[in-house]
Amino acid sequence: MAPIKTPAPNPSSNRGLRFAIWGVALVVIALAGAMSLGLVPLGGMTGSPNVGTIGGPFTLVNTDGKTVTDADFKGKARAMFFGFTHCPDVCPTTLADAGNWLNALGPKANDIDFIFVSVDPSRDTPQQMKDYLSAFDPRIIGLTGSQAEIDKAVKEFRVYARKVETSNGDYTMDHSAAVLLFDRNGTFAGTVDFNDPEDKAVAKLSKIVS
Repeated sequence: MAPIKTPAPNPSSNRGLRFAIWGVALVVIALAGAMSLGLVPLGGMTGSPNVGTIGGPFTLVNTDGKTVTDADFKGKARAMFFGFTHCPDVCPTTLADAGNWLNALGPKANDIDFIFVSVDPSRDTPQQMKDYLSAFDPRIIGLTGSQAEIDKAVKEFRVYARKVETSNGDYTMDHSAAVLLFDRNGTFAGTVDFNDPEDKAVAKLSKIVS
């Protein structure tokens, strides 16, 4: 009986497999990098931004209905979180944590403005923001605005926000989960990620005022 011959491996086929494996690895690495910045939301995903371009001018409205701009926060470090008052989990958790972080900072907290920006302006009026934030640390500053103003801020700060229809005919908002950090000069300095333990979050906040 003639011997069974094993076909010789095809070099081009092996090379293609190697390229495919490397391609998958690079996608995983890129996704991990975006998640480390908190720019991949819970339930959604957006492209990785150029870190150097995060932040910019904005004109919004505070909980008293007064127009404020980025110039009103000049000279102080900023921690900015984009969310909405009907958020079931990430937002109330982050805002409650923020109060603990500010308490842990002690006197340094006076040098940081913690700002909560709504990504749902149609429901988050100044009064709605005021009522909602009354349950959290009074040092947290709430900002909302027109849809156009919010869209501009979302773009300037490279965060993700998307309206998602729900099965009951209502809607929710998909959004980035990280807190963006800016030093006294308004330069982006990193993020506090949703799963960061308190000591790590406080260390990051402390760094932007040191």
